[in-house]
Amino acid sequence: MIKIQSSTLCASIKPLGAELCSLIYTNQESSPKELIWQADPKVWARHAPLLFPIVGRLANDQLHLDGADYSLTQHGFARDMDFQLIDAATDRCCFELRATAETQKRFPRNFVLQMEYQVTDDRLAIRHTLHNPAPQQSLYASIGGHPAFVWPLHEDSARDQHYIEFANDEPQPIRRLHKGLMQENGIPTPVNGRRLPLNDDLFNHDALIFDQLNSHELAYCAPNGDCLRLRFADFPHLGIWTKPGADFVCLEPWQGYASPETFDGDFKDKPGVVSLAPGETRHWQYEISVDIKKPA
Repeated sequence: MIKIQSSTLCASIKPLGAELCSLIYTNQESSPKELIWQADPKVWARHAPLLFPIVGRLANDQLHLDGADYSLTQHGFARDMDFQLIDAATDRCCFELRATAETQKRFPRNFVLQMEYQVTDDRLAIRHTLHNPAPQQSLYASIGGHPAFVWPLHEDSARDQHYIEFANDEPQPIRRLHKGLMQENGIPTPVNGRRLPLNDDLFNHDALIFDQLNSHELAYCAPNGDCLRLRFADFPHLGIWTKPGADFVCLEPWQGYASPETFDGDFKDKPGVVSLAPGETRHWQYEISVDIKKPA
């Protein structure tokens, strides 16, 4: 486990999946507070998995590319692979994953994927860097985060008193999943202006998927004013998910999403997939900042 620290944050990241496993906030006025779900295996045995080279599921878990089919299960393989630590300091670390003979059996492309974490004061920046080292082939992929935050955020507040506040109004329909695939028709948004009140019933039919976002910043808030702020300017899509009754809520910046129910074509044409030309590098970053109130 690699630990990085600032004046108020301590983040722990493990090489398996380059996964954020802990984010502890503390200052002179408050006791240490864990903000990341601690992966109870009886409920959900992950903390903040990396989604690559797909986000969500493909139809029949099959990737079609270059006239051939490959078996690739939900959210891809990066979350279950060992990354190499390539840089570390007190306040930052960077992990790297490269294509192997085994990944080629499921995803027939070369890639170099780096995950960098850096803490500054009350902020954690998570930077994804994807490079296509191939001299001739384009690289097609989706990528995303899946951080699970403790819910309730403030332990003395009821879960259904928490809410998400978007930076802008979000009037567009959202999407739902059916058997893991994106339903063709959207449904009316549960967001009232900018605010989404949280309750377990929202997730009776799996995740809320925002594929027509106006905002790339939101705050996850408890009624006492405690907030986590998520900024994700590089990611065009967002998922919000929990298992009903579980003590976490996932706020997931995405580039891409599950295959639409009506799509079973070539992977390079899948909605949400990006293309990197030979030699191209692309970055996606999101930031978590913490605003925890002084105890009364």
